[in-house]
Amino acid sequence: MTALREALTDLPEAVFADLLESEDAYLLVFDLPGTAAETVDIRVDSGRLVVEARREKEVPANFEYVAEERSMFLDLELPLPPDVTTEEAEATVERGILEIRLPKSSVTSGESIPVEDA
Repeated sequence: MTALREALTDLPEAVFADLLESEDAYLLVFDLPGTAAETVDIRVDSGRLVVEARREKEVPANFEYVAEERSMFLDLELPLPPDVTTEEAEATVERGILEIRLPKSSVTSGESIPVEDA
């Protein structure tokens, strides 16, 4: 889990994340305002968690950007502990908070993790 913990500290300043652990699972919590289940893609590939998210932003009529600090896209790739499995993995998005629950077991590669609105 040390590699995952270290990777979370290297995230861009605009990305807020928590890592929780129980006896049987890890829980990753990301603040991703403006995202919904249909704008988030999560998969495990070669022992790494890949999270791709985009937020919907609309520019009000008669306005244009002077400064744009809120990125529309988030692409993360995080190393997973060797005891993680995607079997029974779950992910939910509620009001821009993405929670990914990864059960502990053996590593599985190349499977998608479905994301649902909570």
